Amino acid sequence: MIILPAIDIKDRTPVRLYQGAFDTVHQVAADALETARQFEAAGAEWIHMVDLDGACEGHPVNEDIFLSVAKETSLKVELGGGIRTMADIERYLDNGISRVILGSVALHDPALVREAVEKYGAAIAVGIDARDGMVRGGGWLEASDVHFVDLAKAMAEAGVQTIIYTDISKDGTLSGPTLADYEQLIAACPSVHIIASGGIRDIDNIADLKAAGLYGAICGKSLYEGTLSLEEALILAKEA
Repeated sequence: MIILPAIDIKDRTPVRLYQGAFDTVHQVAADALETARQFEAAGAEWIHMVDLDGACEGHPVNEDIFLSVAKETSLKVELGGGIRTMADIERYLDNGISRVILGSVALHDPALVREAVEKYGAAIAVGIDARDGMVRGGGWLEASDVHFVDLAKAMAEAGVQTIIYTDISKDGTLSGPTLADYEQLIAACPSVHIIASGGIRDIDNIADLKAAGLYGAICGKSLYEGTLSLEEALILAKEA
């Protein structure tokens, strides 16, 4: 299993939210690149980054920050937030981003997802964010009548190899991931890599996710609050 420490950017600053609500935003670090270097020094190989401004505005906003992390560290950068066109995807992938995440696009323009997967394969991931089982888009502000498992199945049929799933009610709460949701996704999409996001608190959560067969786990608030050791999580994830 891979561990992806997370850096979310709003107003050019690393922040965390509580259950995706923008009025709960609080700064967790002074500088994204320095924070990424700390994760790199701890042994991380991947980093999960989100352009929160981009997610709300519908286009990339903090592009230079993400590209600097890709350029100035050895980390593989997985990036989401405001990526809505083939031009956005191409620009990021051509400039060092290892994997881009399509979120709202998967909900509203599945043809673009299919086109991106045909061209870029494993470099395309889909982010599925849900509240009470129903997918939300537009920086989690926009409701839909699509169930998260149904969207995951459609994305698997489109050739998507990696899905990041977030239960919004868990995000930023340190209350533990919703294991039942991940078990549903693994059963429904057995050929897809499923990455867990939201609610992870401690090493026991990492152990549970690994035992359930998750491909990866994104850790944000737990690292900033000190309830999870990144070094310990990396060691456990790599164990046979």
